[in-house]
Amino acid sequence: MGKDEKPGEKVAASIKAIEDLAGVGPATAEKLREAGINDLMALAVASPMTLADIAEIGTNVAQKIIQAAREAVDVGGFETGDVILERRKSVAKLTTGSKALDELLGGGLETQAITECYGEFGASKTQIGLQLAVNVTRPTEDGGLDGDTVWIDTENTFRPERITQMAEALDLDPEKVLKRIHVARAFNSHHQILLIDKAQEITKDFPVRLVVADSLTAHFRAEYIGRGTLAERQQMLNKHIHDLMRFGDVYNAVVYVTNQVHAKPDAFFGDPTRPIGGHIVGHSATFRIYLRKSKGGKRIARLIDSPSLPEAEAVFTVSEEGIRD
Repeated sequence: MGKDEKPGEKVAASIKAIEDLAGVGPATAEKLREAGINDLMALAVASPMTLADIAEIGTNVAQKIIQAAREAVDVGGFETGDVILERRKSVAKLTTGSKALDELLGGGLETQAITECYGEFGASKTQIGLQLAVNVTRPTEDGGLDGDTVWIDTENTFRPERITQMAEALDLDPEKVLKRIHVARAFNSHHQILLIDKAQEITKDFPVRLVVADSLTAHFRAEYIGRGTLAERQQMLNKHIHDLMRFGDVYNAVVYVTNQVHAKPDAFFGDPTRPIGGHIVGHSATFRIYLRKSKGGKRIARLIDSPSLPEAEAVFTVSEEGIRD
């Protein structure tokens, strides 16, 4: 052992895979992989109760496995600002197709972040998602990320015909673009949550750099009705959002989610433009944009929340070609 080396450092350094951890045999490792936990980082940020349930082990054993994974990947400690700044250099930006909208977001949609667009029906929330799915296939010099899309469709809104129009407008091969979009229809909230695990499996074969959840809240809103179910709904929604967040971090991907607004003024809050999901969604989305319709096919995007950008507005249009200025 070196003079400055701490006991256990060599052990942690030698751990490269889930099977290397004490207490994880081949059968347990297989169960974890089936549940979408493929690497040490995913294991390190798992909750003991979830892990115990997945691997059919005791909570205490799960806690020890998670702790060993955390030590192996050095997660959970403090870092200095300069280290975080260096890591932030890996963050990439995905263009929306509109310079005004890109500028509003500081250059486009960030990887390792959740961008939420909310607004009334017809505000173009889905149109932005479709445009992003086309743009992400483009090289970085054209504002893309040369990657694939995972599209979680909860309201049957994905339209391949629209992708074809948008791709042709950018002189891209529509068939090649469509092959890079992996669409799954979510039939209920539990299925929607499960699809993030399935998305991790897709990353083994495809470079997924964009996840679209359209819409994030529709199933949760429809299934959990009344104040008596609110706590359970928020708990499930919280888990789903954190799974999306973790996916964005691990795969350096853009996460774009759409959300609805209350159809009429709420008796308690009185605000008809209040998005669904309450504080859970409000505090979890890194960037929050409110979309509304304007005259002549124009849309107004208002940046409501961001870690570093001021509240501001941008005007863009939605045409047959897609999202433009």
